Amino acid sequence: MFDHDVLIIGAGLAGMRAALSAVEAGADVAVVTKVHPVRSHSNAAQGGINAALTDRGDDWREHAYDTIKGSDYLGDQDAIAVMCREAGDEVIAMEHMGVIFNRDDEGRLGTRAFGGQRQARTFFVSDFTGQALLHVLFEQVMKAGVRIYEEWFLLSLIVEDGECAGAVIMEIRSGEIHVVRSKTVIIASGGLGRVFEPSTNALICTGDGMSAAYQVGALLMDMEMVQYHPTTLKGSGVLITEGARGEGAYLLNSKGDRFMERYAPNMMELASRDVVSRAEQTEINEGRGIDGCVLLDVRHLGEAVINERLSQIREIGRDFANVDLLHEPIPIRPGMHYQMGGIKTDVDGQTEVPGLYAAGEAACVSVHGGNRLGANSLLDTLVFGRRSGEHAAEVAKSKGHGTTVSDASADGDRLNIQRLLDNDSSGEMFGKIRREMGDTMNEHLAVYREQNGMETALGELRGLRERYNNVVVPDKSKTFNTNLLFTLELGFMMDCAEAIALSAIERKESRGAHTRTDAPDRDDENWLRHILVKHTDDGPEVEYLPVVITDWEPQVRSY
Repeated sequence: MFDHDVLIIGAGLAGMRAALSAVEAGADVAVVTKVHPVRSHSNAAQGGINAALTDRGDDWREHAYDTIKGSDYLGDQDAIAVMCREAGDEVIAMEHMGVIFNRDDEGRLGTRAFGGQRQARTFFVSDFTGQALLHVLFEQVMKAGVRIYEEWFLLSLIVEDGECAGAVIMEIRSGEIHVVRSKTVIIASGGLGRVFEPSTNALICTGDGMSAAYQVGALLMDMEMVQYHPTTLKGSGVLITEGARGEGAYLLNSKGDRFMERYAPNMMELASRDVVSRAEQTEINEGRGIDGCVLLDVRHLGEAVINERLSQIREIGRDFANVDLLHEPIPIRPGMHYQMGGIKTDVDGQTEVPGLYAAGEAACVSVHGGNRLGANSLLDTLVFGRRSGEHAAEVAKSKGHGTTVSDASADGDRLNIQRLLDNDSSGEMFGKIRREMGDTMNEHLAVYREQNGMETALGELRGLRERYNNVVVPDKSKTFNTNLLFTLELGFMMDCAEAIALSAIERKESRGAHTRTDAPDRDDENWLRHILVKHTDDGPEVEYLPVVITDWEPQVRSY
């Protein structure tokens, strides 16, 4: 058994920012990650990070308003204010740590325009900003001497007398199961993108932390709000950064028209992501697409801009679509990209379970509401990763370890794994169930939704869960048993999928990314509230919470 003050699950930007702030606060900190830290999915973030710097004539309140409007007024305005007020300091702190942001002609930090914002306030490193931030934070965490359990897998959280007291984790290399006793735990395990197929998310994004927290009493909030990114590559679903549209790329239909003129005449391709995704899907559905896609055209930007600011997506186009962006448009369509919902927390990362925190995409501080603005995700990870690390460290100083936590705390997980290994060989493997789940979610809970389709999805998901109980793990070995690992991930994913479907059926309106063809209007009178999902022995239960409104009353949302 291992002992630490603060245990962090996940080594992406939120996890490592939390680790750094917690160790700076004097805590003994450890990070559990199922991949090498710089292989975390934060690595894939391309476009940039938002901040309103006063020396640019910008103001955090302007950033906050754009974020609130982008959220379709479902974001909690007190939390959004915290994020936007602290954004500038966080960006400057990362630059001082060593992130080499792009510069403008005067040598100052350069910005680009991003969707849903009236001012260019997105700071960036070419089109691989997440990678640049992640590598610098990893260097800082190593320098600080943080213990990293690299390629270890979360099995469950430990709760003693109603408080989170540690976690059960498995070393992937040996298959050995261990107990980590800790005074506080921070879930920073990222999103759940692979609940859908296709997705821009890495294969590791399987909702592990969301499900583990949900199973011990944390609430899942706004799970129906699933962001479909407007520009994902045909076939593979690989992300094509919003930075391309920020630099001036056009969206074209089969007739060569810049169709966004009809949907968002003021902001065109830089309207909010949900608006652009719906416009693209409408063009495709009404027959003005090209083989289920529309086109993204950057040719007019010129070779210098493309090579300096969009080099990664030029490589992606050549490697995955056999298209050179310099000479021809690239086929794109909306694709599942980000979960706006997650584990309900306050602005310090605290969940409903004492001692348990969450940050990053795994969490729902409610700064994204119904639609996240591009480049607010990296900001979310850093601001609330830091705040959760600071708070968890302070709480850890004032409490002791759980007295009944022992190696026996892992007995339930050992029995579950043995059950999976013992399942009769006549059953099916995880892959078929996982693929059917992903296809079901993409068919019925994508850009457009309606009651019958969502109810069909929920029924199919519950049938898949029954089949999962008899899933077979043919590999009986302990060493790097990825067959077992993927099967365990599927169990986490099924919790997340059910919560999404339940929440989407419950919300009888269209708001942000949740667009119902059978309830096309936003209904502030009845649905200006969060939907919460709670785990019980009798199945999931739905609860509600009012949206926090401070200075900005809901208005008609147009771009």
